[in-house]
Order: sequence, then structure tokens, then C-alpha cells
Amino acid sequence: MVGISLLTLVPGEVGGAETYARGLCRGLARVGTLDYTAFTPPAALGAAEGLREVRVPEYREAHTIPQRLLAMGLAASRPGPLRRRMAGLEAVHYPLAIALPQLPGTPTVVTIHDLQHLDHPELFSRAERLFRRAAHERSARRAEVVIAPSQFVRHSVVERLGVPPERVHAIAHGLDHDRFHRGHEPREPFLLYPARLWPHKNHTRLFDAFALVRRERPDLELVLTGGGHDGRPVPEGVRVAGLVSADDLASLYQRAACLVFPSLYEGFGLPPLEAMACGCPVACSSAGSLPEACGDAAAFFDPLDAEEMAAVTLGVLENPAPFVAAGLERAARFTWEATAAAHEVVYRSQLEGGG
Repeated sequence: MVGISLLTLVPGEVGGAETYARGLCRGLARVGTLDYTAFTPPAALGAAEGLREVRVPEYREAHTIPQRLLAMGLAASRPGPLRRRMAGLEAVHYPLAIALPQLPGTPTVVTIHDLQHLDHPELFSRAERLFRRAAHERSARRAEVVIAPSQFVRHSVVERLGVPPERVHAIAHGLDHDRFHRGHEPREPFLLYPARLWPHKNHTRLFDAFALVRRERPDLELVLTGGGHDGRPVPEGVRVAGLVSADDLASLYQRAACLVFPSLYEGFGLPPLEAMACGCPVACSSAGSLPEACGDAAAFFDPLDAEEMAAVTLGVLENPAPFVAAGLERAARFTWEATAAAHEVVYRSQLEGGG
């Protein structure tokens, strides 16, 4: 039996890692051939997405990031009840980067989504860097196998953490094509940026670029989704939608004139591909893994250059058709079923004795 540990999941608070964990489980439920059990915390019941689910009441309930840290600390200091709950596994996968609880003697697979704290330490407090070092880096070094969402992250894990390359596998994320697809509504005059207000998401420079775009297109709005925006001032023409449902996000993709994605760092970058699947043209940062994920289906800009960001965005708005066509073709390559099948190859290697 292969266990999928979702204990450190806090719904709505861990960004793309949650999308990945849920999508992987959904894909495994559809195409997996091994015996799977997902272990979920009290705050995330249903996150198994169709896999056999075991609720773990021994794990402290957590609905916020501070509560998550407390729950993880308690679990690490008293692992006995969790280990008993998860006894009998032949292998265990931690898709949220933190190997908790550790199960001595059980082959371990850990997904490392990025090493942003090493590449951009200036964006993290000292406490956050220490936490990631203790939790993410240690989990990666101890695991039999590390899964990365891109070659970009795979190379970082090998070079920065010293994990042998044969132990690190790059497996791309998938897309929920049942939800993210072309709509029938006409495009509307707004740009879209779905991102929490984290430092690397580069909102301030986006606002500078948007002001330049509005000189040419004063009719345009900029719509922001994601948490962290409440109560913060935004420039004229910017509308904060905040946290939205996945269906509402799909509707925004289907109606937006263009997705603008100015992130300074991504380990994979799902939103540009989700937008492409919905027929939305994409103007995208050239940072991190984004060129790898988007291929030739996006128009790229330097995320540190607001003028270039504005110029590229205006270019997409003036001639969106080639990006729409290329984006639809690109997005079709990414499915959660393919992601799950690639993960199952890794799990099977551990069940058969490693390698």
C-alpha cells in the first residue's frame, strides 16, 4: 500500500502546492493501479479527491499558517500516534514538501516545489528561511526519491541540496481540463493576475506596468484574485476580487483579454497554462520555470522591467490570435492523469526495492 500524506495541508493557504496535491490524488483515483490511501488532517477532509481517505484526528486541526506551524511542531514532537495510524505502508509520498510524520523503515518520496528561499533569500524572513531549511531541505535529503515539478527545480535540488541526480525526478503538473476550457462568452477589457500577495508575485512592478498600458488602453481594468489583498490600496483601474472559487477563476480566464503573469520566481507555474486552456492569451515573466512550462505559447518579458512588461502586454492585446492557438495546443499536453501515471512509476520503483 502506498500512503499519500496530506497532513500539512491547510485549504486555501498553501497556494499551488494544494492544487498539485489534490490534482495528483484525483489523477491517481482515475488511472492508478496500485493500492493507495490518502491521510488527511481534520481541516482538509475530502482532499483525497476520490482515493481511499483516512482521517487523522491525532493531527491538530489547523486553518491558518500559524496554526499549521503549531500542528507540525506538535506532530514532530509526538509522532507515535501518527505512526500508528499510518502503520503498514510499503511506501509513503509527501506531496507538500514536508515529511511528517517520518516513518522509519518505509521508503519515502517527497515533492519539493521550489527552493525559492535559497534563490531569493531577500524575500524571506530569517525565521522563514530557518523553517524551510529544517523542514523542506531536510525532508529532501532524507527521502529515497525527490519529485520536482520542473527541470528548473530538479537542477536546484541536485546542485543546492547535493541530492544525487538519480534520486530526483522532474514530473510536470497537470491541468483540470474539465474545469479549464474555452468558454462561449466574449472577451472583456480586463487583464487578469491570479496570485496571492506574496513578495515574489511582483504586484508593485505590475502596477507600474499597468499604468503604462492604461495610457494606450484607458478602458482596461486589472483584476486581481488570491488572498492577502484585503484593505491594501490599489491604483486606479485595479479591481480586487480576492479569493474566488475554481469555477469563478475559470470564468475569469474565459473572459479576460489577457493574463499577465509577472512573477519573479516559479517552480512550475500553473496559472499561465490554466489560462491557455481557456483560450486566454498570456504575457508572462521569463523567470524561473515559466519558459519551461509555457514553451513558445506565451509572450515573455523581463519581470524587473515595467516598460518591457507593458510593451509585451500591449503587443499581445493587439494580436492575441497566435497566442490563443499556441496556448490551447500547449495546455492540452498537461493532464493530471499523465502526472499520476509518472508518479506511479516512481512509487512502483520503491515497492520493488528502490532505484
